[in-house]
Amino acid sequence: MTPSLADTLGSFLDLPAELVEATRRALARTEERRAQLAAVRAANQFRVLRAFQEVGVTDFHLHGTTGYGYGDPAREVIEAVYARAFGVERALVAPYLVSGTHAIAAALFGLLRPGDHLLYATGHPYDTLEQLIFGRDGLGSLAELGVECTVVPLTPDGRLDVPAIVETLKPATRVVAFQRSRGYRWEPSRTLASLGETIKAVKTAAPGVVAFVDNCYGEFVEEQEPPAVGADLIAGSLIKNPGGSLAPVGGYIAGRADLVARAAARATAPGIGGEVGPLLDLARPLLQGFFLAPHFVGEALCGAVVTAALGEELGLEVSPGSGEERADLVQAIKLGSREALLAFCRGIQHNCAVNSRLQPEPAAMPGYRDEVIMAGGGFVAGATLELSVDAPLRPPYIAYLQGGLFWEQAVLGTLEGLRNLLQKGLSAR
Repeated sequence: MTPSLADTLGSFLDLPAELVEATRRALARTEERRAQLAAVRAANQFRVLRAFQEVGVTDFHLHGTTGYGYGDPAREVIEAVYARAFGVERALVAPYLVSGTHAIAAALFGLLRPGDHLLYATGHPYDTLEQLIFGRDGLGSLAELGVECTVVPLTPDGRLDVPAIVETLKPATRVVAFQRSRGYRWEPSRTLASLGETIKAVKTAAPGVVAFVDNCYGEFVEEQEPPAVGADLIAGSLIKNPGGSLAPVGGYIAGRADLVARAAARATAPGIGGEVGPLLDLARPLLQGFFLAPHFVGEALCGAVVTAALGEELGLEVSPGSGEERADLVQAIKLGSREALLAFCRGIQHNCAVNSRLQPEPAAMPGYRDEVIMAGGGFVAGATLELSVDAPLRPPYIAYLQGGLFWEQAVLGTLEGLRNLLQKGLSAR
């Protein structure tokens, strides 16, 4: 008789019967939800495939150039594929954009000038963006350069406060910015439906305002991207969702052509913009990674759903719940203590393909107020589409799990993390 998946996972990790049974129940009650996510994955995969076909990618485009990269055919075609897949006029896709924060910085600094007003519509920005917008260290934040920024808090249940956002608009408001993912916060991520409703209200009140969306962790989670609901510009990291685990570095900015041009001028230099930047030997992994991204995002989402169900089975608080809508990859699990958080993260680390023997320890990280623990062993350092978990060391000690190139790997890591809690007598209940 073929063993069930729960039995196979239990045997692989030598789990106690309690966890094997919890796994069996979690798998059974998430079966329908995982089928729904498979349909979303297929729709996104077809959209990306069609973009490759319409742009006309050939094996010639799998090789980049060196030097300045003028007329780099690989760069031109990958930017055309991104633009077509995301439904926008133009995209900048570049290895010199070293992170999502860097891509967002290029976009915001490109759009805003001294005296302009930035309205941040999704509550206080996460740690690294807080430095970019408000930093007072003399290194050139938006605030230091004379850009006023107003943060609109979320509603008590963590939703966008549309009336407050509209009321906060000023004559000098140039950009209304939205963070799609939850960041390090216990709140819902923003669905495209909620973003679309808010952007429509903003554009009705102030037609000339630019709607900008930080799309990190959100690509291919739903069947469309933010430009389909009115976003003028989006940005993200290639070592998150759209890199498909193959992109070794990079970021993207996509949207209206004139806005991308402003961001590109900031990312390189005025007068140069996006016309330079060789892809070196990165053309193949960037193109192939983008092609594979919808599949791997779908796998990661299925792993997150089962992880949420496992937490629920053991009485832990999770967000989102196993049956809730999802707008990003992140699965938050409230663990309640420093010791429980460390034990859980070490279980994730042990089930990575790379560096599985290492034990993650909290450390100070650039741009963060608290020590952060980061567990993950990907083939690309820091790639959050591969299995990873990170968390700031502050109450209520929430683990933020992302990724898993096959969904069962995320479940394996979660199960070992939960087993660690049980063995140490730790509980967040």
